[in-house]
Amino acid sequence: MAVVPYKEKETGKKEQVAEMFNNISKRYDFLNHFLSLGIDILWRKKAIRLLKKDQPKQILDVATGTGDFAIEALALNPDRIVGVDISSGMLEMGRQKMKKKGVDHIIDMQMGDSEKLLFDDNTFDAAIVAFGVRNFENLKKGLSDMCRVLNTGGKIVVIEFSRPRRFPMKQLYNFYFKSILPIIGKVISKDQSAYTYLPESVEAFPDGQDFLNILTEVGFKNVECIPLTFGISSIYIGQK
Repeated sequence: MAVVPYKEKETGKKEQVAEMFNNISKRYDFLNHFLSLGIDILWRKKAIRLLKKDQPKQILDVATGTGDFAIEALALNPDRIVGVDISSGMLEMGRQKMKKKGVDHIIDMQMGDSEKLLFDDNTFDAAIVAFGVRNFENLKKGLSDMCRVLNTGGKIVVIEFSRPRRFPMKQLYNFYFKSILPIIGKVISKDQSAYTYLPESVEAFPDGQDFLNILTEVGFKNVECIPLTFGISSIYIGQK
């Protein structure tokens, strides 16, 4: 059964995730950096450095949110970055951010669904996702469509939360994620469900080797997992 933010509602995961991000969009950036103690910024930088030797010119950022990962990808000096997301609220915050930074001519923020990307086959040199794949309604379908729009040899780079396996990090992580984070998230975002959904969605996500198996299944090769910060998150890489 799919993990959803609003269990009392009849709508599907996709609609609920869009609604949730619309609700928290104005506080999302602050909460993201605050709750991760800013480590998420370092994770994004590391993930982008993995694409440096490939020098991708056309980059797709799926589940772009407010565009933090897309902005980080500017370090690769691409011609164009397209950020897609199902939340209009997050995209609006992102567009304001791009305009303010003067990069809206390179980063194009579009409404889009990871499972039905509105791009031709073989359009992008790289596809990136930060903390978005666990929100896909159909994980395989979303990753498969990202594979479709990549050029042959193009790479996918995914950052996602994973579950630490070792003492004491496993216990500390579980306590923080399940007891502390939902309380802070509720107070600041005013949406209780959003930060209860987060640990539940991480718990249900097929991390590590399981995710690499899915990447291989949908058509990626040379797949690799790089654990980050005691296994709190991981970077996954694959090539079309």
